[in-house]
Amino acid sequence: MKPIKRTTLDLDACYEIQIHYKRKIYDISKKISKSESAAEIFRGFIDTDRLDYKEFFIILLLTHANQVIAISEVSIGCTHGTIVNIKEIVQQALLTNTSGVIVCHNHPSGELTKSASDETVTKRIKGALGLLDIKLLDHIILTTESYTSFADEGWL
Repeated sequence: MKPIKRTTLDLDACYEIQIHYKRKIYDISKKISKSESAAEIFRGFIDTDRLDYKEFFIILLLTHANQVIAISEVSIGCTHGTIVNIKEIVQQALLTNTSGVIVCHNHPSGELTKSASDETVTKRIKGALGLLDIKLLDHIILTTESYTSFADEGWL
């Protein structure tokens, strides 16, 4: 009996391909217990040379015990703002089975005061996550020199 010689790739046998790339970014045992530790993680993730140049919006996804699952860049804007896709935040929270989320954005101006749009987007994110029993734990405004925490200021 002669072996069958195939000249084309038989793709009928290939139904699904998945690629997984997992890189440990932070020690999973590290627990976020205060805004300062979250701000340090965000500061380590954002290119600090660009903090005063563009606005970034980043999320930290946490377990029920406030341990880091993942950190993700949601958007990059310009010097005076960025567009936040709340659906993307919810999607990432669901895909990682997150219990809590901390959001962060920087103010290239160096101003630590929250804006009206900061308040609006925070309320919208909190509402969307709340429908899915996911807590918005904090919203951090980051500058090169310091940070402000919505939770610490009682704004959340």
